[in-house]
Amino acid sequence: MMKVNTPREKKQINNTYDIKNKDRKEIDESLKYASYIQKAILPSAVALKRLLPEHFLIFIPRDIVSGDFYYLAQKKNQLFLAVADCTGHGVPGAFMSILGLTFLNEIIHHSHFTGAASILNQMREKIMNALRQTGDDNEQKDGIDMALGIVDSETNKLNFAGAFNPAYIVKKNRLVEMQGDKMPVGIAADEEKSFTDQYCELDEGDLIYLFTDGFVDQFGGPKGKKFKYQPFRSLILSISSMPIHQQREKLINIFNTWKGNLPQLDDVLLLGWRYHRNN
Repeated sequence: MMKVNTPREKKQINNTYDIKNKDRKEIDESLKYASYIQKAILPSAVALKRLLPEHFLIFIPRDIVSGDFYYLAQKKNQLFLAVADCTGHGVPGAFMSILGLTFLNEIIHHSHFTGAASILNQMREKIMNALRQTGDDNEQKDGIDMALGIVDSETNKLNFAGAFNPAYIVKKNRLVEMQGDKMPVGIAADEEKSFTDQYCELDEGDLIYLFTDGFVDQFGGPKGKKFKYQPFRSLILSISSMPIHQQREKLINIFNTWKGNLPQLDDVLLLGWRYHRNN
C-alpha cells in the first residue's frame, strides 16, 4: 500500500528541496564568478590580436571553469606562447591552472632561463614545491602537460619544449611534428630528467598549432571511439591552406559532429597562428 505523506512530512520534503536548490544556485553562482576570475588572468582577445595578428583560438571548457590554460607574452624580440592541460578539470583543474599561469609568468618575467626547456624545468620545481611532491608512492601525482614555444623575431626561429604535448608546424603543405618529452611538469613516475629544447626555422606563412588532448581524446563518430592523433594531423594539414578564421569554424564543426550526443570528456584548447617574418 502506497504511503501518504502527512502535511508536516510534505512541508519537510519541500523545505529540503528548497535548501538543495538554494545550495545548488549558490554553487553555480560561485563557479560563474570563478570563471570570470579565470578568464581575467588569461591573455585577452586584444592582446592575442596585437601579438598574433593572424590567429584563431578554440577554448571549450568541459565545465564552467577549466583545467586548461593558454599563455602569451612578449619580451623584446621574443614571443612566448603556451597551451597547458592541468591534472583534472573543473574546480581542481582551475586551481592548478592558476598555479601554472602564475609560475610561468613569474619565470618568464623575473627569472633567468636559457630556453623553453629551462622554463619547464623551473616550472616543475615550483609545482613540486607548491604541492609538496616528494615522489612518495602514496601522494597525488598532480602536474601539467604543456606545449611551450619561444619565437625569436630576429632569427625567425621557434624554440619548443613540451611536457607530453607536441607542436605542429605546417610548412608548404608538409606537417612537421615537434614531440614533447614523455613527462609532466610536476612529479613523474620515472627519474626526473631535463626537458628537451627543439628548434625550427620559421618561413613566411608557416602555421604553428599548439593544443591539449581534449580534441583527440574525445569519443564520437559512428563507433563511439576516440578521434586520435593521426586523423587529427591529417585534419590539420587538410585545413592549413584555408584562411585562419575558416580553420577555426571547420575544427569546431568537426569536433561537434564527431562528439554528437556523447558528453564532452575534457577541456578542449587549440591555438593556431600564421607566422609572418619581420622584413
